[in-house]
Amino acid sequence: MSDRPNDPLAGGSRSVSFFERQFQRQVREREFTLNPFEILALDHVTGETLDLGCGLGNLTLEVARRGCRVVAVDGSPTALAHIQEVAEEESLPVETVLADLGTFRIARDFDTVVAIGLLMFFRRERALKLLSHIQERVRPRGRAVVNVLVEGTTFLDMFDPENYYLFGSDELRERFAGWDILVWRAETYPAPSGTVKEFTTVIAEKREPEPGRAGPTAREP
Repeated sequence: MSDRPNDPLAGGSRSVSFFERQFQRQVREREFTLNPFEILALDHVTGETLDLGCGLGNLTLEVARRGCRVVAVDGSPTALAHIQEVAEEESLPVETVLADLGTFRIARDFDTVVAIGLLMFFRRERALKLLSHIQERVRPRGRAVVNVLVEGTTFLDMFDPENYYLFGSDELRERFAGWDILVWRAETYPAPSGTVKEFTTVIAEKREPEPGRAGPTAREP
């Protein structure tokens, strides 16, 4: 099933255009490999899952094969067409949604919400607001899988110059205070022209609220 609102490419976002070209090349070359962050996430994704910024859907499709029902959201028509084609061929429980992730709202709760390599593509206010929204939409005992670029990253070619945010080195973990941290990882990867990408990944489980108390609340931006 596919829900296709207004084309998010129409605004000419540098980041969306960067990845649309990359995805077109990967589809042509049949380059569909789980990246290290997706591999790390695999065994932690359960139940009804939202994959925000799903890209070519390598994680979406693999967890669907393992029995998860997945809503896959991205701004790339190329990526979502590929996901839908594979899901239909394999009769996988996947719904694709083409959306502008700069304004997207999560409409309901999920057992797992994934945002790998997404939040840094927004200004700080939007990045933190979306992170808070992700946390709100994870069900108790559900999980959030979040991966971001952090300060120290020097490869910036994929960003709109005024529309990105590098998290502090430990900021992501701090923003999951009150959750059970299942995985925290910091990694450095080489990038073109001697630059680097610095990542942190958090996989966290939302605690059941104590009787008479609300569950953990996200920090203010």
